Amino acid sequence: MARLKIIHTADWQLGKPFGRFPKEVSGALSEARLDAIDRIAAVAADRGAAHILAAGDIFDNIDPGDRVVMQALSRMERADVTWWLMPGNHDHARPGGLWSRVRRLAPASVRIVDKSEPVELTEDAWLLPAPLEHRKTTSDPTSAMVDMPTPPGALRIGMAHGSITEFGATGESANLIPPDRARSAGLDYLALGDWHGYLPVGDRTAYSGTPETDRFGRDEPGACIAVDVRQGDAPALERVETGRFRWLSRRWEVSGAEDLQREIGELRSEAHPANVLLNLKLFGVASLSERVAIMSELEGRVAHELRHLDLDAGGLIARPSREDVARIDVQGALAGAAASLQARADGGGPDAAIAATALERLYVEVMRHDAETAA
Repeated sequence: MARLKIIHTADWQLGKPFGRFPKEVSGALSEARLDAIDRIAAVAADRGAAHILAAGDIFDNIDPGDRVVMQALSRMERADVTWWLMPGNHDHARPGGLWSRVRRLAPASVRIVDKSEPVELTEDAWLLPAPLEHRKTTSDPTSAMVDMPTPPGALRIGMAHGSITEFGATGESANLIPPDRARSAGLDYLALGDWHGYLPVGDRTAYSGTPETDRFGRDEPGACIAVDVRQGDAPALERVETGRFRWLSRRWEVSGAEDLQREIGELRSEAHPANVLLNLKLFGVASLSERVAIMSELEGRVAHELRHLDLDAGGLIARPSREDVARIDVQGALAGAAASLQARADGGGPDAAIAATALERLYVEVMRHDAETAA
């Protein structure tokens, strides 16, 4: 009975710019995507897999730059495996384009599958690829697999890049793959790319997800799949984590230091802070002094522990206490302004939130002035 162990990966998107982040963050994220190649190779060595199938979007675009290409190929060359790279929608194949250049530069262990024709993996296993020649196509990229010939008794392993479902997309659908393609094409396994999370589809088809998470909305680390393909049986799939960075989205309801420290402690126990990008929304009601202390802790300490912090504190409402206002030791016009702002914040009218924000700013400035005077 034919049997083959492979590693299924996809959506590396090497060269992704991460332009909305500071330079030191975007640089670290880009380098981690290259480092993921080494981690995938380590998984292959550990699982005894001699072939790594990368199902599209190896690069983020059709011109990722020489450094990205050479870094990727250099890392792959060091691994004792054969890499099978297929164009996806971000790095689609075109005559004389990216993949022609990669093929010229690639070592013998890196194979480019940019044609829809069967390729021999081993004596008992064949790869049936469905590379994309355009970023979007309304035709099924896997339809040719049905008629691709392979020797009797050989494993048939498909590789494609597209959507089994639309994944919430709107407008004209592109690169759609029927959910029963493994059955209709007689595949022992269909390795898919495009969806950036791990997703089995039936018992012979799966998305590996990206090896390094690249957006909020997916709390799990990046991964690949170790696949044990066996003729006549459903393949055994093992999701193996490869990601360095965690992109976490959290909603914290806090009213004081105790609540905040509890949430921070849970975050630190879940992942190493230096490897966390956190999208954080704060909710709750706190006194003015407590809100200021919460923001100081998050912006002055936690943000520097994390790789990156996106903070939305609009839901954390300040309710100034008598003690808060008493600490704003000002005279004359400022005293009148503080009293007026407190009245508006307490009144709950349409400008209450603005008044509370202004009072908080006044509080912070007075506290800073007092600290500088005392020093």
